[in-house]
Amino acid sequence: MKKSFRSPQFQWGLTAFIVIVSSICFFFAIFKMQGLFSAIGTFIGILKPFIYGATVAYFLLPIYNMLVKKSSPLFSRMFKTKRRADGWAKMISSIASVMLLILLVSALLYMVLPQLATSIISLTYSMQDYPVIISNWLEEFMQTSPDIKNKLLEVYSQFSDWAVRWIQDSMLPSLIKVMGGSLMGTVNILKNVIVGIIIAIYVLNSKDLFAAQAKKIAYSIFSTEHANLFIKNTRFIHRVFGGFITGKLLDSLIIGMITFVFMSVFDMPYVVLISVIIGVTNFIPFFGPFIGAIPCSFLVLMVSPLKCLYFVIFILILQQFDGNILGPKILGDSTGLSSFWVMFAILIAGGLFGFVGMIIGVPLFAVLYSLITTLVNRSLTDKDLPVKTSDYFFMDCIDPDTHKPVPFPTEKPSEETSVSLNKKKSKKKQTEEDDQ
Repeated sequence: MKKSFRSPQFQWGLTAFIVIVSSICFFFAIFKMQGLFSAIGTFIGILKPFIYGATVAYFLLPIYNMLVKKSSPLFSRMFKTKRRADGWAKMISSIASVMLLILLVSALLYMVLPQLATSIISLTYSMQDYPVIISNWLEEFMQTSPDIKNKLLEVYSQFSDWAVRWIQDSMLPSLIKVMGGSLMGTVNILKNVIVGIIIAIYVLNSKDLFAAQAKKIAYSIFSTEHANLFIKNTRFIHRVFGGFITGKLLDSLIIGMITFVFMSVFDMPYVVLISVIIGVTNFIPFFGPFIGAIPCSFLVLMVSPLKCLYFVIFILILQQFDGNILGPKILGDSTGLSSFWVMFAILIAGGLFGFVGMIIGVPLFAVLYSLITTLVNRSLTDKDLPVKTSDYFFMDCIDPDTHKPVPFPTEKPSEETSVSLNKKKSKKKQTEEDDQ
């Protein structure tokens, strides 16, 4: 029976079967793309509690590790066996980490939401004055132009009839559907968050088991060398993502607090609202400061043009401070990407995955960039070729015998230039002889 599986006929049949199945899958992927995306969306929707739970657990990992380290000696004295002591330490630490997160988020919302609501209400009331100002201006303008006034009244009458019909026939039914959908969406989000928090506790409590199982699978599938490389790259991914996300959170928090202090000292409007917007959008690399500063500048402009000027100057100084001092101090060179590749990663990931893509695009591209760099350097090393990028700046080609870079040839003077130089030298020499 074993020989039949190794026979050439079976191998050819298996290859043909795989090719046919792959062709069918490729056909459905190309011509049934909408259905494929719908199925993927449904599958992701089912997995959302697990995605939320894994994300929360990943963010809580530093706190969890610290609590386990601090509580392990205490539980070791309470229980005789190390297994029970470690189990209790992990369980209590995972629950404590999640409870700490809930308390921090609740305290933040308790402090921010009332002031945020006050800022939005104040903005809403101030917006009500602008239609009156515009209406008064139009009224003065129409008194000086009777013909334009008649035309505007005719257009206004037609627009009013259309607006009433649109509200009755389209807007109200759509509003009811939207409100119903929003209510169901809110319920689903709350359900996913609650289930995700429970899953986060399980993930934190079982992270060592999951890591051991992943290593076991890696060594069973790949060779020892490739499995070691896989684990090394996984740790690198964790280091890049963890360092970038944690550093950006701290950086954005500090920027939001600096904005809050500045706006409070200089009596700016909408202090909490603008500070929250600046802090949240600062999490997006490169484009974040501009995304947050433009609407905030408009809000301040509606209250006071002079304060808007001060605010714009402050934002420019703040972003220079963040980009040149605070950001490098906190993040360091966690991604290893130049400004061009940062912008490239944000645009591509943002276009594919929206706001989330703009956040994870930079660390994700940094990982891909590092992996490609490693593969390229390994290939060059195997070929006994230069690995440093600086060796290729002024290189014309590589000598196939020595495998060393050959620099660009220096430009030789043309024949006419040589004749001209020789004539000048002869003339100069003749002049010197005549002088003597």
